[in-house]
Amino acid sequence: MELLIEEFTPEHLKRVTAIYNEGIEDRQATLEQAPKTVEEVEKWILGKSPRHKTIIAKKEDGLLLGFATLNVFNPRSCYDGVADFSIYIKRSYRGQGIGRALVRELEKIAKEQNFYKLVLSTPDHNETGKRLYQKAGFTLVGTYKNQGRIDGKWVDITLMEKML
Repeated sequence: MELLIEEFTPEHLKRVTAIYNEGIEDRQATLEQAPKTVEEVEKWILGKSPRHKTIIAKKEDGLLLGFATLNVFNPRSCYDGVADFSIYIKRSYRGQGIGRALVRELEKIAKEQNFYKLVLSTPDHNETGKRLYQKAGFTLVGTYKNQGRIDGKWVDITLMEKML
């Protein structure tokens, strides 16, 4: 499959929202529980600084397969070189290397934007995501126990990082 990765534009908004909502429904990569509206996702993505890019992956025919975004780790200036990130893949295309391609491109963009480190937090039960990040060179920092709740149950959160 030929995969194209490009910068997010507002024309991608509805499809990105649909993919994000699949991630919420699946209860794997986020503790969000209620689906997001297009307006909420627009505020999240377009409300970022120019350094915090969002990219999309699509097929040659234009079918949007996933997206990834750099996020503020902490608003204090001492953390300006650290970025958090999010990756979501269309359910029917998971496990086909799209996440790996998005991580590689995010790393490149992060370096261009003068980040020296990427960090992530993911539900501890997200084994697929943790394998992806380990293969990409991320190391385990630790696990927050009972850090959040989803569907009324406490969930542990795994923290990982990669120096760029």
